[in-house]
Amino acid sequence: MRLINRHPDRGSRLLLILLPFALLLFLYFSSSTARLADNPNDKLLPSASQMADAIERLALTEDKRSGQYLFWVDSAASLQRLALGLGVAALAGLVLGIAAGSLPLFGAPLSPLLTVLSMIPPLAILPILFIVFGLGELSKVMLIVIGITPCIARDIEQRAREIPRELLIKAQTLGANTWTLILRLVLPQLLPRLLISLRLMLGSAWLFLIAAEAIASTDGLGYRIFLVRRYMAMDVILPYVAWITLLAWSMDLGLRQLTRLCFPWYEGAKP
Repeated sequence: MRLINRHPDRGSRLLLILLPFALLLFLYFSSSTARLADNPNDKLLPSASQMADAIERLALTEDKRSGQYLFWVDSAASLQRLALGLGVAALAGLVLGIAAGSLPLFGAPLSPLLTVLSMIPPLAILPILFIVFGLGELSKVMLIVIGITPCIARDIEQRAREIPRELLIKAQTLGANTWTLILRLVLPQLLPRLLISLRLMLGSAWLFLIAAEAIASTDGLGYRIFLVRRYMAMDVILPYVAWITLLAWSMDLGLRQLTRLCFPWYEGAKP
């Protein structure tokens, strides 16, 4: 049998999923043990107990100055900014994508504009955002919005252009006006694609959030990582990075399950 036609069964698939993570953990802790054996004060590759102690200090012990549990305060602050940025970007991207992909009069100016905007590196305009919106929450949220909205809009626009022309003609033959076409035909076709676009942009959204928090913030996961880097506190940095990864993966899983639940007919929602 050709390799391209071989598919793992359920047990083998689970084993194949876990195998690379197990190998990475084995390589890390092997290297950590070797370095700590040579130099017990080494900070580059902390042991599991050192990282556990750091997380216990941040997540389960009140900070002496603020009286807060810093790990959970940072997580709540970052998730709030990310959720707001994703929500605004999703709404704006959906509206712009529908306008550019379904309405030719709007598509003529919007389509090239979205293309140009999607090519601008968002981190390059971060200083401008701080000047215009200040150093507060708005600038961090706007970096996420500006960073991912054009890409979402372009994806939605392309999907809108792929809707069969015959469906639009039939709906108009039955008396549908422009708003009816958008609300009853175009929008249901694009909503599942919007969820998939959000999944694809999650990594970029986290990148913009961490960058904004690292430069100007007093809390948040990115702020904490860049605060402790001056002490080479890898026992804090690595668990924080792992926690960010887990949060991002959980959000991706949640969006995937939501797509399957709400739009089981959509091809992209199938396993």
